[in-house]
Amino acid sequence: MTGRHVAVLAVPATRAAHAAPPGVDGEEFRLALLEDTYEVVAGLELVTPALVVAPSGDRDAEAVTWPGTAIVREAALGPAFGALHALGAQEAVLVAPDAPDLPPLLIGKLLRALGGAPASATPAEGGGLVALAARLPLPDWLSAALETVDLDTPDALALLRAAAPRPGLVPTGPGWHRLRTPADLGLLDPGLEGWENTRALLGGRPLYG
Repeated sequence: MTGRHVAVLAVPATRAAHAAPPGVDGEEFRLALLEDTYEVVAGLELVTPALVVAPSGDRDAEAVTWPGTAIVREAALGPAFGALHALGAQEAVLVAPDAPDLPPLLIGKLLRALGGAPASATPAEGGGLVALAARLPLPDWLSAALETVDLDTPDALALLRAAAPRPGLVPTGPGWHRLRTPADLGLLDPGLEGWENTRALLGGRPLYG
């Protein structure tokens, strides 16, 4: 175990079903995206991977992880960060589950930014965040902000920065995309390595632009 944990959030099936393209099973699509995103995290050096699921658990999501992966059962970002701190994390990143082609370098940039700030974020195209990193334990202002802000909040970055006691406490790395609608499949680059499960599930289907 290391003092740096990177956790992927598992979205409940009911929330993810609408993102699947026509003819693709919503649950299979959810798990393909999740597994690919988790594989990005699990392949990082010098970090401990984790998975965040609903308090009731998510057997299918947990099955995509490598043996020994920490499973955190929390419904919100603040408690998830707290649970990772209890596992020994001094720094943690929470990653959206629908970024199967996320470059590992972007997570590294978030962690490096924590050397000079208590939090850092990767903005998502179209609003919200792809990932949020923080030093632990969370400062009070960030913990309070995360009571109403999550990665899907359209103006999440603006709200977190507004909650900070001074400018510069939530720097950002380069933005990236999430696959939240069938049209977002057009953001995938077939020539980019990775996202093997998503690629296999889509088969020869066109990527929607």
